[in-house]
Amino acid sequence: MELKEIREILKLLKRYEIQDFSLQRGDNRVRIRRGGAVVERSAAAPASLVTMPEPAQAQAPQQPAVAEPTVPQETLSVGENQFLVTSPIVGTFYRAPSPESPPYVEVGTVVSQGTVLCIVEAMKIMNEIECEVNGKISALLVENAQPVEYGEPIFIVDLA
Repeated sequence: MELKEIREILKLLKRYEIQDFSLQRGDNRVRIRRGGAVVERSAAAPASLVTMPEPAQAQAPQQPAVAEPTVPQETLSVGENQFLVTSPIVGTFYRAPSPESPPYVEVGTVVSQGTVLCIVEAMKIMNEIECEVNGKISALLVENAQPVEYGEPIFIVDLA
């Protein structure tokens, strides 16, 4: 699925106020839920294709299901001089640009705003996650090549 197609789908979802949408092409399945910013992808799904509802059907309000982060932020003790970096999307967490490359950052690495911390792969698109603050990495909260949810904590940065 191309980025252009995804953008068109998102425009239709907004236009018709659709809260939950699923699409399957071959072995790939995409599901988008508005409000929770949840996108999920699976390689093996039932052989069914969900079609767009008519505009009259789309007007009925639906309660979107929101995925909770795997590690709730409330369970982490983040001090006032620390910043919690969370995943902005659902996907697979990678510490390095390729298996042969060294990780972008390690615990103890000094980072600044804009420093690439990791990659989260979503729908075969590699999304670089950049640091939003200046500081030093004090904790890595996710293992390499593990799935992450929207809002899941992935790093703790001690503020400079």
